[in-house]
Amino acid sequence: MPVEGIENQEEASAGAWGEWNPTEDSVRPVRGKHRVARQRGGLARSSTVLGVGVIAAVGAGGIATAQDRPQVSISMPSLPDMPSLGLLGDDEDGSGKDEQRDAAAAAGAADRAGSARADGARADRGSGERSAPTAFIPRQATGETGADAGEALRHRILQQAESQKDAAVEAERLAAERAAQEAAAQQAKAKQESARKAAEDAARAEAEAKAKAAAEAERRAKLAASYALPTSSYTLTSHYGDSGSMWSSGQHTGLDFAAPTGTPVKAVHGGKITSAGWSGAYGYRIVLELPDGTEVWYCHLSSMAVTSGAVGTGDTIGRVGATGNVTGAHLHLEVRTAGGSTMDPLAWLESKGLNV
Repeated sequence: MPVEGIENQEEASAGAWGEWNPTEDSVRPVRGKHRVARQRGGLARSSTVLGVGVIAAVGAGGIATAQDRPQVSISMPSLPDMPSLGLLGDDEDGSGKDEQRDAAAAAGAADRAGSARADGARADRGSGERSAPTAFIPRQATGETGADAGEALRHRILQQAESQKDAAVEAERLAAERAAQEAAAQQAKAKQESARKAAEDAARAEAEAKAKAAAEAERRAKLAASYALPTSSYTLTSHYGDSGSMWSSGQHTGLDFAAPTGTPVKAVHGGKITSAGWSGAYGYRIVLELPDGTEVWYCHLSSMAVTSGAVGTGDTIGRVGATGNVTGAHLHLEVRTAGGSTMDPLAWLESKGLNV
């Protein structure tokens, strides 16, 4: 009985590929029907060879890349343990089993070689990673051994320690410089403060001296206003303490103002006249007692204008003359304390602010 579809297949095959002439080996009776068996050694054999080539290429690629990254082990089941694969059924005669066994053996050998080399590469890379944490460089590329890696690590540690030591020394130096700068700044500030205080002290002392001088000048001005010179148009001839035979004590006890006869004689300060008249060697004499008890004697007068009572500073009380023990017209002025002791009239007048 003709098989439906076979005839159409025969016609198509004959038209596309030429005449089809099956043999007894290629045509088997299956349950009374004919089935076309796929030819062996064609596509099946090519697939097997292609698979073996792919496996070998993968193994070789794993060996090439094992230096750079971890190699994933490629494993596959043993082909002899798998059932034979035919296109339309089982391979009963086993004519292709030998070829499949050979291909599987070659693939297994390539896989084992790739795995062994990948494991060796991973072991080498693990050692390199311990010596260089930040980047991996295969020792095969650098030529390093385990001793070289240890020496490099020791060298890096020493360099880091030296860098830390240098940093500490630099920090200490900077701290010393800062301390020296701060000390210099403090010293400069102290010097400036000392100079400022010295300048202030000098200015204060100068101000105090000026104030004192001003006060003294004011005091003298007031004294000068309250005290006056005993006469005018004079020349000092004999001073207090001069020695000579003309004086009974052997020393001059007053101050002589040589002036023309008739020159007015004035009260040096306000007070009262306690005595006025002739007094032997003093000639005509007027005694003026001041409020503090000091007595001022006016001697050798030619005349006396006031002989008693109170007088004021600058009042005319007499005139210059040459009476008594004299060699010429002059005013003999004596200054005595309340107890009667004589003193230097020139110093006393100057102490009252007068410029004699």
